[in-house]
Amino acid sequence: MGTTSFLARARGLLRIRNQLVRECLAELLATFMLILITLSSSAQKITSLETKGNLLTSYLGGALAVMVGIYTAGGISGAHMNPAFSFAMCLIKQFPWWKFPIFVVVQTFGSFISAGVVYILYYDAIWHYSNGTLTVSGPRETASIFATYPADYVSIANGFLDQVIGTGVLIVGVMGIMDTRNKAVPKGLEPVVVALLVLSIEFSMGANCGCPLNPARDFGPRLFTYVAGWGPEVFRWV
Repeated sequence: MGTTSFLARARGLLRIRNQLVRECLAELLATFMLILITLSSSAQKITSLETKGNLLTSYLGGALAVMVGIYTAGGISGAHMNPAFSFAMCLIKQFPWWKFPIFVVVQTFGSFISAGVVYILYYDAIWHYSNGTLTVSGPRETASIFATYPADYVSIANGFLDQVIGTGVLIVGVMGIMDTRNKAVPKGLEPVVVALLVLSIEFSMGANCGCPLNPARDFGPRLFTYVAGWGPEVFRWV
């Protein structure tokens, strides 16, 4: 009886009643989960020399991470996890413009701290694989664990177009899945269908730039690599 009463009081004290704060914390957690799983899939592939992962497992990890993120906070913040999606929601008047910059900051911060956690998780593996040198290019580069980099043949214009098209397909696909006037997805399975959409984009549009499709997913971890020792080269077109 006493324990139950104590737990009830503790829940009451910890309960966050401000709706905006609740949404921001939910969005932070959803983005954190998304990027943590996505980057960890990449780290496992790269640092194991693809003996414990490959391109397919990396793509699957990223797609399933989207599903986890939506299940984590979809009912609270909508689990945007992506400034491009938040922007699209604002354009169709399903999300207030004043919340847009707040969500962008939260999403980017969530991506940044998740990159830090992945760095800690794979710290020994990263330093062993890289032979003690953190580089952006070369046979033992590790920067691509955290951010996406274009193939050598891709120009800036082609890379920009690649991301516009890929992100556009993602947004249109998600909007179609959400539209109740279309064929309805079984209730509760929407995150699974969105994950399959992401996987299909990764399979078909990942060769040029690695298929980030998400400014926060790319910038947050890229900023982390800049401050963690990879240096300013992470912001150059390589």
